[in-house]
Amino acid sequence: MPKRQESPSVSEQTTATVGEAVAGPGPWQDPSLPAEKRVADLLGRLTLEEKVAQLYSLWLGANANPDDLAPQQHEMVDDTLDWNALVRSGLGQLTRPFGTTPVDAALGARALARLQGEIVAAGRFGIPAVAHEECLTGLMTWGATVYPTPLAWGATFDPDLVERMAARIGADMRRLGLHQGLAPVLDVTRDPRWGRTEESIGEDPYLVATVGTGFVRGLESAGVVATLKHFAGYSASIGGRNFAPYTWAAASWPTC
Repeated sequence: MPKRQESPSVSEQTTATVGEAVAGPGPWQDPSLPAEKRVADLLGRLTLEEKVAQLYSLWLGANANPDDLAPQQHEMVDDTLDWNALVRSGLGQLTRPFGTTPVDAALGARALARLQGEIVAAGRFGIPAVAHEECLTGLMTWGATVYPTPLAWGATFDPDLVERMAARIGADMRRLGLHQGLAPVLDVTRDPRWGRTEESIGEDPYLVATVGTGFVRGLESAGVVATLKHFAGYSASIGGRNFAPYTWAAASWPTC
């Protein structure tokens, strides 16, 4: 009877060479096992460097031109990065593969599939990256359907309608190989001077929560992870200025 292959020890894990092939299948590759057991097995095999790489995201296509399509993308450019060397340790996220520059959806999907293939082939465990994209009023890519702004969602008072809209957005994203959507915006805005008021659902926390929940249900029904944003107090900045401090006291926080 063949001997059962044991998982590598901690010392073996920490001395493993990144990029070295893994010998034989492990429990983490068995789809019949519970997700928790598969994750625990895989984490036990990753080196510290490979774990840190899963927290890393790369914004390909960003350039140093301040007139870029996505705000502040030029501030995140690092021309010294070596793609082939980087993905040998793995890569956690691919940032905005469709919305960084105008790209046809079919061409973007092929490019994303190629990148994922390189990531899977380079790492020891073949872990693809999570690809995320903006999708507040529809998937941000060339030729995609544009839906009403969140202020209009709030005006409908109809979370079921918003859920159906988000399900269509999610279906488009999933077909193109995207896993995570950077929406909805749940900031409760009270100052119309704030520059992102158009991205918010409204000034009532109950309405924002109810309609926002509808969006989350719809997007995730298509297999796309929703991202609830932004930080508490972000929409209450002094003078309505983006990224400014805020001065809300605890007693002034809105209550449902």
